[in-house]
Amino acid sequence: MRVLVVEDEQLLADAVATGLRREAMAVDVVYDGAAAIERVELNDYDVVVLDRDLPLVHGDDVCRRVVELGLPTRVLMLTASGDVSDRVAGLELGADDYLPKPFAFTELIARVRALGRRTSAPLPPVLERAGIRLDPNRREVFRDGRQVQLAPKEFAVLEVLMRSEGAVVSAEQLLEKAWDENTDPFTNVVRVTVMTLRRKLGEPPVIMTVPGSGYRI
Repeated sequence: MRVLVVEDEQLLADAVATGLRREAMAVDVVYDGAAAIERVELNDYDVVVLDRDLPLVHGDDVCRRVVELGLPTRVLMLTASGDVSDRVAGLELGADDYLPKPFAFTELIARVRALGRRTSAPLPPVLERAGIRLDPNRREVFRDGRQVQLAPKEFAVLEVLMRSEGAVVSAEQLLEKAWDENTDPFTNVVRVTVMTLRRKLGEPPVIMTVPGSGYRI
């Protein structure tokens, strides 16, 4: 899952991004509304965590731009105000969910994951395919009943492949979904991660390489 965090309080923004990355999400961070609009016009995000009171361009206008672009991106709006009228106004702008500050980080994670599930075809909360069982909420993976310990990026790559339900996923798509915008697009990080993932999942191999196209399970 790829997430954009838009928050002008840099310490809070960076803390949220760090926490989401620990949950195997790819996260980009910006600190004002103008930069947020640039990112949503350039990159494909599953969820935007959007502070409402932003400098340069207000969070309301960022939300309107996401709606105008017709993106499948879901918006979780944050605000220091817990007033009901503010929440209603944010939802009427096109936000998909609303979370007042201060918030419990576990609740933020749950809401981001719930919104992320809405950007694609409905799938069961626990993904199962080819003897693999992946639980995104618990961040657990089992292969034929054996628990497999994965690093966050390995987990993210496996989740993308599992969610594709047998379709081929290109290296570019994996890079887009599992890494942030600071990753060199010419790096071999996808190939290396897939190799490590195959080794950890064991024999027989379940991740197949489709020459010239990508990978599938």
